[in-house]
Amino acid sequence: MVQPTTGWFGATRLKTRHLSLLLHLYEQRSVLRAAEAANMTQPAASKLLAEMEALLGVPLFERHARGVEPTWYGQALIRRARSALSEIGRAHDEIAALRDGRMGQAAIGTVVNPGTNLIPQAIAAVKRDFPDILIKVEMDYSRPLVAKLLDGQLDIVVGRILGPEGAGELDFEPLADEPHAVIARAGHPLAGRPQVTHADLVEYGWIMPPAASVLRSRLDAAFLEQGVTPPQDIVETASLPVIIHLLRHSDLLTALPVESVAPYLQTGQMGVLPVDLGVRMEFFGIIRRRDQVLSPGAERVLQALRTTARRLYPDRG
Repeated sequence: MVQPTTGWFGATRLKTRHLSLLLHLYEQRSVLRAAEAANMTQPAASKLLAEMEALLGVPLFERHARGVEPTWYGQALIRRARSALSEIGRAHDEIAALRDGRMGQAAIGTVVNPGTNLIPQAIAAVKRDFPDILIKVEMDYSRPLVAKLLDGQLDIVVGRILGPEGAGELDFEPLADEPHAVIARAGHPLAGRPQVTHADLVEYGWIMPPAASVLRSRLDAAFLEQGVTPPQDIVETASLPVIIHLLRHSDLLTALPVESVAPYLQTGQMGVLPVDLGVRMEFFGIIRRRDQVLSPGAERVLQALRTTARRLYPDRG
């Protein structure tokens, strides 16, 4: 059994070229292909892998006729290596920004609802006082965003923690819940009815989130609980602009938080159908890694998110 002190000593002697090769081996599952991806010879790649295993005192990959597969030890190191290399890259970018007289950058991930009001308003507030901060925004569902946060690709996520994966490494500040309504274009055949049922809804095509998403499973469950087969005529997309254009120019339906399409509802281009869909999502909030020290730019964005959230969600959880 490897003693903690021995493992720590070995880990401190690992170099970025070791970690880079490790990720290539994981992605390629072949020493030859990993060597080509890392721009080195196969003997050099084999030597680096042997060095890593000698430093840590454990086998990182199992060799077989088809290539290599990571062991449990290898999988543990791969998770940390991806985050470490990402942090090194971000540190390089931050140093370059500071050297050029800028305050650095911040990478933010967000789910749809806060991405249409909280995030833009917070960024606008930051940019008024600190125009040199580069802010990158990525909109997606919570699971992939949290995975990128854990890998070090994002500084902050405004979303949900939906499972135990990495939960012990995260801090969560709840902001608001997110009930979903059925949205349709103005003049939709169902828009003039005093009441709409789930059976009525499946007569029309639907814009749905990807099948692997939590929202998709809850939408399917909402129909099944009413004794109705979930919609079969569907378009799958996670892009809000695509959803909006599809709604405006067709009889397709979708489930969205009202706030995410508020401008279109206010101008009468879209409407909320009179049906209780029965779909709610957990509270979304600000998610950060507990062990991460934010850059000055990301810290400014975090403070702006908190200030803006207090105004937008006065009754937050």
